[in-house]
Amino acid sequence: MGKPDTRRLDRAIQLANRKLAAVQNREMWPLDGRERRAILAGLAGGGYKVIRGKSPARAERKLETAWGSAETRLIAELAALTTERQRIVNEAAKTKAAKKSSGWW
Repeated sequence: MGKPDTRRLDRAIQLANRKLAAVQNREMWPLDGRERRAILAGLAGGGYKVIRGKSPARAERKLETAWGSAETRLIAELAALTTERQRIVNEAAKTKAAKKSSGWW
């Protein structure tokens, strides 16, 4: 029995890592629609407040919350993918050990 097939999960983990790095650099492409709308609303609200000469503190908090939630979502996704990959590897090792111990010598 060969190695377990984890290529699909490895690619998904790699993509999740790239998305997480992009969110930490404040790039918009890895965000889903809800997060994108929240960030654009925070930017628009903050811009409006600045033009009016008022403090944009609330809009800034909204932006930080939106970026934080996107980062949390991606970290959870990455953890789930890593756990699934480890489960597959452990299962393959268990099967291999059982097959090896059932030999006649």
